[in-house]
Amino acid sequence: MKKKKPNKLKILNDPIYGFIQIPNSLIFDIIEHPYFQRLRRITQMGFSNLVYPGANHTRFHHAVGCMHLMQKAIRVLRFKQVEISKDEETALCIAILLHDIGHGAFSHALEHSIVSEISHEEISLKFMKKLNKEFKGKLSLAIEIFEGKNSRKFLCQLISSQLDIDRLDYLKRDSFYTGVTEGNISSDRLIAMMNVKNDELVIEHKGIYSVEKFLIARRLMYWQVYLHKTGLVAENILVNILKRAKELAEKGVELYASSSLKYFLYNPISSENFTLETLEMFSKLDDYDVLSAIKEWVNHDDKVLSLLAKMIVDRKLLRVEIQQGIFNESYIQKKKEKAIKKLGIELDEVNYFVFHQEISNQAYNLKTPIYILNKKGKLKDIAKASDQLNLQALTLPVIKHFICYPK
Repeated sequence: MKKKKPNKLKILNDPIYGFIQIPNSLIFDIIEHPYFQRLRRITQMGFSNLVYPGANHTRFHHAVGCMHLMQKAIRVLRFKQVEISKDEETALCIAILLHDIGHGAFSHALEHSIVSEISHEEISLKFMKKLNKEFKGKLSLAIEIFEGKNSRKFLCQLISSQLDIDRLDYLKRDSFYTGVTEGNISSDRLIAMMNVKNDELVIEHKGIYSVEKFLIARRLMYWQVYLHKTGLVAENILVNILKRAKELAEKGVELYASSSLKYFLYNPISSENFTLETLEMFSKLDDYDVLSAIKEWVNHDDKVLSLLAKMIVDRKLLRVEIQQGIFNESYIQKKKEKAIKKLGIELDEVNYFVFHQEISNQAYNLKTPIYILNKKGKLKDIAKASDQLNLQALTLPVIKHFICYPK
């Protein structure tokens, strides 16, 4: 009996954009690959659901949404007589689909604890190169665009710039799932206003107010959602849990963990020794491994690990204070002394429970401008083209300081 071939031209239903079409069988096979399916088990926003209960969407949602917006952008640009070949179209869709494939469990938190000195972008590239081998070189052009090495600059800008497809999806998606309406941008309008001039991705003059709204929405989302104080505390506690677990693992202490998590706890991994075996183990590690370990560590003999794990599981987090200036040393010292007394911990353990850092947000970076195409066909930086004075203010980084300590 002849084996029935699977139908690869599937349609997905997305709560934001409605029906999303998978453009061809190569992209279908990439989406079906275990490396990509792992993204279903990685939340887009880490522990933001401790603040916004609806924020449970995954990196899978986001990647597929980006692919959909990329298809729209290609249609718009072709309509405006910008030549994009069939191969470039597929490469753009693959590059945006895989741009986040290197994210670890709980998105950003693991970049600082499970692996060191290697960013998720570098891991994404390793995954793409491995997939390229499996797919017999069909991802070569996508990799060239992803790395910013393609001679057509605007193709690279669609993947990574201040107004790229990635941002157009995550602002709208995160705004939808958190219920924070300030982030709701009109990605349709922004894409409809896209054009290419002198090989630069530009926005036509009619879209200037949509770009302003986009920049302001991004600023508000950072302070209200991505850098929300409760989310910050939870993420830092998670980093400290894994830091403590690694410290115990180095001393040979037995820890409950899945085989993939164990691999990263008991082997120091950095960019130097990130081998193909490491990549395979990384591809099996997701939120579920980390969360099930943390639930078990609540009962661990190590007081520090158990206290930190309990904070996450029961959502009994540390208190946090945020201010413009630096916290003075004597204030930090007082908090440390109180914590040692209250929790009955040692002096060398107090930094797990009392810590201070700075956070910064720059809504618009003048080094990689967003260009507005005026009616005479000239390009102008949005910061100069806009009649809103506050856009100039958005170019300055805003820095705040926070301290966390036990309640």
